[in-house]
Amino acid sequence: MMHAVGARAVSRDLGGWRDDAGRRSAYRALADGIRLLVHDGRIPLGAALPGERELAGELNVSRTTVTTAYSVLREEGYLSSRQGSRSTVTVPVMSRDAGRVGARRRAAPGGDAVDLSYASMVAPVAEVQEAYSAALQSLPPFLDTHGMEPIGIAVLREAIAARYRARGLETSPDQIMVTSGAQHALRLLLGVLAAPGERVLVDHPTYPNALAAIRRVGARPIPVPVRPEGGVSRSWDLGGIRSAARQTAARMAYFIPDFHNPTGLCLDDAGRAELARIARDTRMTLVVDETMVDLWLDAPPPAPVATYARGQGESDVVTIGSVSKSHWGGLRIGWIRAEPELITRLVGSRSASDLGTPVMDQLAAVHLLGAGDAPIEDRRQVLRSQRAVLLDELSARLPDWVPTVGTGGMSLWLKMPASVSTALAATAPSHGVVLAAGPRFGVEGAFERYIRLPYARPADELRRAVAGVAAAYDALGVTVDPAEPTLVV
Repeated sequence: MMHAVGARAVSRDLGGWRDDAGRRSAYRALADGIRLLVHDGRIPLGAALPGERELAGELNVSRTTVTTAYSVLREEGYLSSRQGSRSTVTVPVMSRDAGRVGARRRAAPGGDAVDLSYASMVAPVAEVQEAYSAALQSLPPFLDTHGMEPIGIAVLREAIAARYRARGLETSPDQIMVTSGAQHALRLLLGVLAAPGERVLVDHPTYPNALAAIRRVGARPIPVPVRPEGGVSRSWDLGGIRSAARQTAARMAYFIPDFHNPTGLCLDDAGRAELARIARDTRMTLVVDETMVDLWLDAPPPAPVATYARGQGESDVVTIGSVSKSHWGGLRIGWIRAEPELITRLVGSRSASDLGTPVMDQLAAVHLLGAGDAPIEDRRQVLRSQRAVLLDELSARLPDWVPTVGTGGMSLWLKMPASVSTALAATAPSHGVVLAAGPRFGVEGAFERYIRLPYARPADELRRAVAGVAAAYDALGVTVDPAEPTLVV
């Protein structure tokens, strides 16, 4: 079943779409407004638009206006229609390809280019060296074994379980499986929970490698918009998630409620409780990605989403985590928290890809997790300072760009005045900076008006990067339509 978008939702997001100056006809202004919503990711790719009569009534325009606007969108490649079916959203082929191949087409940057295509900090050298020294000292007892632990060594599983207990979620080591990073954890879960052709709900925008993993198993990501302007309690469209889950019969969802990548937003308590209810009511397994959970900058996150599922179907919520963002990306240690029955299934399927995570890395992770919060707080303070630098530079050089400033994470999600994200990412290396285009974070070409800028790099690099981004943007000769629709909530 396709995901249908209601007329009321379209009307709400269109906001002030009419051209009061009369420079465009009503149908052209409506077509432009809907096209903007597609590029912003507010109308998901593959979704069915409201019927012409229904939308005309909601917008208080003639049905002819809506019919003609749909015809224009169809001619431009934004709608696909079959006789007897509702029109579904697509994008022109060139826009669709941009999110997947843009990174391969960019010019090779010079040696001094600032790479903002990833959000990850350099290692805290002393702490990582100390962790591996401690791991070496702890290694001898494992040398008398075969060294292959598909579920993870017991001491690390207990350390991870203790972290959840400290956050208010009772957890035992038999609910933990150690993986080679969070991406590996997601890939294992997809192999067990998502069959080829099945739908997987995702927040939109989302982590690009998660989209790649979903497609790799032959599943289809179904986007549900994240709306930064909605505020803490309304950024996640919970009604849309429930509706999409019911309409598509999705068996699995993947969300990042803790300092969401790329926006940095954090879902509140009420939203987490509702998310857990949706998973239970729709019999959908909710995979919660907590890789950013330690990187709160303004306020700590609420309790884990799985906490809100206790006593009402906890098996519906699975949590994945990692030390790669909070400590170092080169330490590929992640984990899955789930009910023991699912852990057993995952262990059985893992042997097809690997036989376990390296013991030395696991022992190093034990040491880092046992060091307490002080080393992570040092990294939080660095991120706070670097975020302030990035915001100041953007305000000075690109004042008409609108940032989403979340309460944590490693990046800003910026809305540009024009849909030039892919072109900007292609041009930026010539100006000393490497970017990830907005469509990489969306499904099939969405987010051409957005760009992610991580603040995980040192302050001097961020200043050079913003200067390069501004120069690349100027080189594009962007012109903005003053009659562009204003989105409201």
